[in-house]
Amino acid sequence: MSLYARSAAPGTFVIRGARVLDPVEGIDSTLDVIIEKGVIVELAQPGGKAGGKPVAAEGLVLAPAFVDPHVHLRVPGREDEETIASGSAAAAAGGYCAILAMPNTDPVVDCAAVLGALVEQAQEDALVPTGFMAAISRGLAGEELTEMGELAVAGAAAFTDDGKPIRSAGLMRRALQYAGSTGRRLALHCEEPTLSHHGQMHEGIVSAELGLGGYPSVAESVAVARDLALAAYEEQPVHLMHLSTRESVELLRRALADGVRASAEATPHHLCLTDEAVRSLDTNLKMNPPLRPEEDRRALIEALKDGVISCIATDHAPHARQEKDVPFEAAPFGVTGLETAFAALHTNLVEPGLVSLETLLERMSAGPARAFCLPIPRIAIGEPANLVLLDLESSWMVVEQRFRSLSVNSWLLGQTLKGEVALTVAGGRVAFGSERIGA
Repeated sequence: MSLYARSAAPGTFVIRGARVLDPVEGIDSTLDVIIEKGVIVELAQPGGKAGGKPVAAEGLVLAPAFVDPHVHLRVPGREDEETIASGSAAAAAGGYCAILAMPNTDPVVDCAAVLGALVEQAQEDALVPTGFMAAISRGLAGEELTEMGELAVAGAAAFTDDGKPIRSAGLMRRALQYAGSTGRRLALHCEEPTLSHHGQMHEGIVSAELGLGGYPSVAESVAVARDLALAAYEEQPVHLMHLSTRESVELLRRALADGVRASAEATPHHLCLTDEAVRSLDTNLKMNPPLRPEEDRRALIEALKDGVISCIATDHAPHARQEKDVPFEAAPFGVTGLETAFAALHTNLVEPGLVSLETLLERMSAGPARAFCLPIPRIAIGEPANLVLLDLESSWMVVEQRFRSLSVNSWLLGQTLKGEVALTVAGGRVAFGSERIGA
C-alpha cells in the first residue's frame, strides 16, 4: 500500500531504559532499543554500551507509533485550514507514523491527475508517511463510479465518499464489485440522509430542550445494516467509519460472527463525550455523526475492548476560525484531533480503568494498519523504527499555541490532559521530539 513522505536521512540512536510495550509482539519490559539507519537492530537489557546518540527514556513508555486512517488535510482547495505539511506535523506531534487523508476536497480526489498531484506534494512536504483515499463516486455525487482501477494504480489507499453516504444500494453494490478487483477496500460513511435531514445534534432529550434539529441514531444504523448486507452478499470487505451508536455496534457484532469481512473505527470524541456536552452550544462539539447518549458511548467502549471496533481514528477535520465562530446551527461539522487523541483517550478511558493501556495502544496502531493492509508498526529486530515515546505522568493544558495544525477547532481547548507524546519516529526518521536526542 502506498504511503508517501519527504526524504530524510534515517536515524541512528538508542532509546534507553523505557518500558517497551508492544501488544502485538507480546513485549512488556524495560529495555534499550537500538536503532541503526532507521531500523531496529537490537532490544537489549538496560545499561549496555551500544553506540548511537542516546535518548533518555527512563520512566517513559515506548510503543509502536500510531496509524490514523481518517484525516482531512483540506488539500487541494482549503490550504488556509490545513496543508500536507501542517497536518503531517500535527500527526507527528500526536505520535503517528502514518495517516490516510480523505478525498472530499476541492477538486475532489476522483481522478488520477488530482491524486498524482497529492502524491507529489506529499513526497515534498509530508513529515510522516501519508496515504490518500480516492472517491467512490465522481464528484462525491453518488451517481457514477470513479475509475477505481486507474486510481489504485496511481496510489489510492482505499475508496470513500466520506462526508456523504452512498444513497443508492445499486451503486454501492457495483462499488463493492469494482473495489474488490483493485485489492482496495471501501471506507463507508453510514448515514441515511432522509433521516438525518437538517439534524444538528443527536435526536433526544438534550436536542428537544435546546430546540436543535435532531439527527437520530437510526439514521446511522439503518445504513450500517444495508452496507453490511451488501458486503456479505458480494463477499467483499468494508470499513465502517466513525461509528457512534449502540445499534450499529450490535449489527457489526452479528455480521462479524457470520463471517462478514468488516472493520470499524470509533473516534476519541465519541468515546469520551456524550450529547450532554452540547448544552454548552460550543460549535467545537458539533460533528457528524453527532455525540450520542451515555449508553451509546458505553457500547462503543465495550466494542473497542472486545475488538468488534478494531480502530481508533481521529476524523481530524480542521475548520477556519470564522467558520466555527457562528451560532451552533450555522457551524460546519467537524473537530481536530491528531495532536490530542492519545492524551484524551488516556485521560478519559485508561486512567479511570475503562480500557487498558495495551488495548488503547493496539487500537491506535496495529488495528488501523491491519484494516487497510498497511505495514503494522512493530518493536522487533529488523523492523523499521515506527515508535512513540509516551510520558504517562505528564499533565498539560490544551491551548491553541501548542497546535501544529493550522486550525484550532478542538473540543478539548482549556482542558488538562494526562499523557504526552515525547518523541515520534516514523519510517526510521525522528518526526517529533528531536531535542530529546543527546549529542
